[in-house]
Amino acid sequence: MTGIAGIGESGRVEDVGRMLDKIGHRGPSGREIIEVKGATLGVVWSETEKHTIPNMRRQETVWDAAGRGHFARADMSRNRLTLTRDDIGVVPLYYGRINDGALCFGSEVKALLTVTRDINELPPATCFDGVHQVRSHSIEAKIPLHLSTARIANGLRKRIAESVKVRVGKRESVGALLSGGLDSSILSAFSSQYVEELHTFAAGVPDADDLGAAEEVADFIGSNHHDVIVTLDDMIKALPEVIYHLESFDAFLVRSSIMHYIVSREASRHVDEVFSGEGADELFAGYEYIKSMNPKAIAAEVVDATRRLHNTALQRVDRCSSAHSITAFVGFLDPGVVKYSLRIPARMKVFEGVEKWILRAAMKGRLPERILNRTKSKFWQGAGVGDKLAKVAESTINDEEFRRERKLSNGWTLNTKEELLYYRIFREHFGDFDKLSWMGRTKGAPRKS
Repeated sequence: MTGIAGIGESGRVEDVGRMLDKIGHRGPSGREIIEVKGATLGVVWSETEKHTIPNMRRQETVWDAAGRGHFARADMSRNRLTLTRDDIGVVPLYYGRINDGALCFGSEVKALLTVTRDINELPPATCFDGVHQVRSHSIEAKIPLHLSTARIANGLRKRIAESVKVRVGKRESVGALLSGGLDSSILSAFSSQYVEELHTFAAGVPDADDLGAAEEVADFIGSNHHDVIVTLDDMIKALPEVIYHLESFDAFLVRSSIMHYIVSREASRHVDEVFSGEGADELFAGYEYIKSMNPKAIAAEVVDATRRLHNTALQRVDRCSSAHSITAFVGFLDPGVVKYSLRIPARMKVFEGVEKWILRAAMKGRLPERILNRTKSKFWQGAGVGDKLAKVAESTINDEEFRRERKLSNGWTLNTKEELLYYRIFREHFGDFDKLSWMGRTKGAPRKS
């Protein structure tokens, strides 16, 4: 895990140092500020990324990476500070202007806030030189494969296995966040084949569905498994930290981040990298609402859902792992897996009312039957968060407060008291914003920049 920040002017060492202070959790093992003509570039790094720093010095560039094809980078191209982000937006990057107009950037918003309140998210698949943004989206509907089900399933399985293998590399141990759902179980199963020791981690309230399912998978693949039992008091205590690192008050995003943050903290005590199952639901039509769509519309919805990941689910993955100085690999979003999955016909993704059907077919015999057939459960549902935090908000915010505070200065309207509870904490950390276009919101939430 690394974190990057910088300003498009020479001689800004003190400012960039303050920016790095805010994201030191992304790389607690070291830091460096690289001064080049026309820019001051900063990077913090963890021990596992130490080997990349000589190349950054030599190339006069800084980058953050989370596995093959997933990166954010800043360098001087054609004498301009140029920012680039990967096709899906697995790795975050934000930019703005300081008072004298110079371009600045950072891995997280909190780094930029030391020098500006002008915050913008660099979109995925974008190269920006401070003047022009060039986008080259590869996430689009493809010509479907005309192959048998068996050949498509086999091709899919091979690509997922390769995605995991290349990320494991020569590591002797690695971790996996294992909810016991199909997606995390698949990555855990493949990971167990390529390392001497796989640590798996599950979190939930006592008797949460995820805990039992994760235990079953861990026994099946032979991992060193760790359960984290979480109480409501634990959730409430972690909430300010979660919102600070997440940089969002979106209700569903915060809900799903609570357990993710807590389980990542436990993982950081054992490993430096973990696998996380995000992306499979989007690529393989895993959501309940997609099952009711016209099959002809599913391909377009898959593309749209995948393109929306960068500032919702992938932001959760990045922030919850980086808060504890570990790297999260999202194996389903490997470029090879994505490219192949976008060519799989929709009829193989939703078949006879079963979502992610082709993914289940690809793993037949490689996971317990109950896990192969387990239906989709959102992270906060399976782990037992449910509406517990919503009930806390209902008991602490009265109707008049909600009516008075739900309209934000940027034009957004908060949907629930739960979201207002999160917004209050967000505001304590970061203050008010007249522009929040850099923040993602769950699909369906009213939004105005």
